[in-house]
Amino acid sequence: MSELLPFESIKADILSFLENGLAKDLYYHNLEHTLDVTEQAARIANETSGITEEGFLLLQIACLYHDSGFVFTWHDHEEAGVELARKRLPLFGADAAQLDIIEELIMATQIPQRPNDVLGKVICDADLDYLGRDDFFPISDSLYQEMKVRNMIASQEAWDQVQIKFFHQHRYFTESNRRLRAAAKEQHLQQILVRSMSV
Repeated sequence: MSELLPFESIKADILSFLENGLAKDLYYHNLEHTLDVTEQAARIANETSGITEEGFLLLQIACLYHDSGFVFTWHDHEEAGVELARKRLPLFGADAAQLDIIEELIMATQIPQRPNDVLGKVICDADLDYLGRDDFFPISDSLYQEMKVRNMIASQEAWDQVQIKFFHQHRYFTESNRRLRAAAKEQHLQQILVRSMSV
C-alpha cells in the first residue's frame, strides 16, 4: 500500500486555490459545491462496503479536485483538473499509482458518468447527490444562472427541457443513493414536467 497522504494539508491547499481562482459567476461550480461533494462522498463511502482507508482518502482528494479545472476552463474542465492534480499533489508525496486513481475518479464524473469501480460510483453519486435532495430547485437554479450568464442556455423553458433529458439519462450507482435520493429525484422530475407543460 502507498503511504497515506496528508489530507488536511492537501485540502487546505486546494481550497485556498479554488477560493482565489474560481470566477464569482460560477454560481454552481463553486467552493460550496466542492465541499458538498466531498461531504456526500464521505457519507456514501461510509455506507458502502469494500472501501479501504487509502481508497477513502484518494476518493476525498479526488472530490476536492474534481471541479478544480473550472479555474481554467468551463469545457473539458475534468482534464484541466487532472492536470492540476498531477502538478500539485506530488508536492504532498502522491505517487504515480495514487495519481492514476485520482485521475480515474475525476474523469468518471464527466457527463455521461462512467464509473469503473466502487470509488467511481461513490464520486459520481456524490457529484449529483442534489438531484434527489430537498435543496434541488435552488441548486438547479444556480446552475441555470451559471449557464445563462455564459449564453449556454436561453430561457427557463429551454432549461426545463435540458433537465428533463438529463433526468431520463441519469441513474444513481450506489445502494445508498438509490435508497436515499431516487424517490425524491423522481418527484423533482415530475414537478419539472408539470411546469414545462404549463408554459
